[in-house]
Amino acid sequence: MHDLHLLLQRLADEGVDFVVVGGYAGMIHGSALVTQDVDVCAVLSAENVEKIRRAFADIHPVHRQTHRLLSFLEHPAPGQPPVNLYLRTDKGAIDILSSILGIGDFERLRKNAVDLPMFDRTYPVISIEDLIAAKEAVGRDKDLLAAKELRAIAAKRRLAEG
Repeated sequence: MHDLHLLLQRLADEGVDFVVVGGYAGMIHGSALVTQDVDVCAVLSAENVEKIRRAFADIHPVHRQTHRLLSFLEHPAPGQPPVNLYLRTDKGAIDILSSILGIGDFERLRKNAVDLPMFDRTYPVISIEDLIAAKEAVGRDKDLLAAKELRAIAAKRRLAEG
């Protein structure tokens, strides 16, 4: 089992402002659906890319979406920030996205994010309402199933809050 939470810890320690999204966020909100990677949304400026490189330098980050194993430490070249990053590391896989389908860019996402405790820290996590919208916008069967489950979780929480 990979230590996906360590990837979040490394980003936070390096000062990357991010929001946890995707299946990992679903699990944090109470979903029973398990994921094998962690997804975050962040601004992928040249400065943040360098912070991400420092955060992951010793855990061998490589791009997952290429036919060759390209080192993230070398690609993209400095000053050429990417739109999204799909990385595999010794601690697990992480996708770092600059925007979320159905929601928008980082600033929009961060505005509605909720700070939730995980592994002795607190991280910003996509709100359950935004996560449902994002899952429905993607529209894959597994995402629609997750959205349905998250709607049930949100409804149960509303009832419990009175």
